[in-house]
Amino acid sequence: MSLDPSYITPGLDFNRDTNYIEDRITQDGRDGWPVEPGRYRLVAARACPWANRTTIVRRLLGLEGVISLGLPGPTHDKNSWTFDLDPGGLDPVLGIERLQQAFFARFPDYPRGITVPAIVDVPSGKVVTNNYPQITLDFETQWTQYHRPGAPDLYPEVLRAEIDEVANLIFHDVNNGVYKCGFAGSQKSYERAYDALFARLDWLEQRLAGQRYLVGDTITEADIRLFTTLARFDSVYHGHFKCNRNKLSEMPVLWAYARDLFQTPGFGDTIDFDQIKKHYYVTHVDINPSGIVPKGPDAAAWLAPHARADLGGHPFGTGTPPEPPLPFERIAN
Repeated sequence: MSLDPSYITPGLDFNRDTNYIEDRITQDGRDGWPVEPGRYRLVAARACPWANRTTIVRRLLGLEGVISLGLPGPTHDKNSWTFDLDPGGLDPVLGIERLQQAFFARFPDYPRGITVPAIVDVPSGKVVTNNYPQITLDFETQWTQYHRPGAPDLYPEVLRAEIDEVANLIFHDVNNGVYKCGFAGSQKSYERAYDALFARLDWLEQRLAGQRYLVGDTITEADIRLFTTLARFDSVYHGHFKCNRNKLSEMPVLWAYARDLFQTPGFGDTIDFDQIKKHYYVTHVDINPSGIVPKGPDAAAWLAPHARADLGGHPFGTGTPPEPPLPFERIAN
């Protein structure tokens, strides 16, 4: 996502604008965007937790050869994410320097924030959707004919009601809760968000004490949505967003759960801690005007043993792990 200043109202709670382009890419093409291999490009910055969900699901389902990936750099200005990591500062497939250009190609007067993740129609250069919660669900349910052999079922029909319920609680109190803390407009709104965040983390600590995954005995959409916030907690949210009752590494169950996922192919290999820290500490000048990026914490701790397999379950059910990342999608560090 991109930080839209309208989200922050002094003296009030942080309110996220959740009005996105709601077009969907479906098997029947009912919105005018049919499932078609090679037609679409996912633009998903490594730094962004909401975009990170889509890169994880794409990896787990083996959609790399079907939906290409564009990677903006970790920082952006008030207008847009930019492709400053690519040669010449241009996305090599779309030929644009700013994601904003794909939005304006379709909506010349687009009035909202230019957010990632976004899916762009390559032939027309027009954005299709930036509705991040629906993007992963559609990867899981609409692109099934292109899933790799052994791909997990991340949104099993019999568990969807529970997955949706748990994911909704996590969104309000944890995924968005850390932002409610970091961008609170008053002491009261900050403390309200802080209390809700840690109450939910305590609830998750209890829920996961006796089960390996959030819903059922395999990885689901719910785990992916929680993981991307946990992966950023100690390096960003604990200090930068004042979520400092304790670190993730001081919550034994959640910390072990997060390490279990991190060490699962498709999760940790999408995490770039350097880009994550640079995004938050450089972009949010109102919170960190110096622009200084912290060196720590030591990311090697994520590779420590976790013993979560003792709880049973299997990350991919009856399926198999994904292949290693494509060479040009690997994270150097």
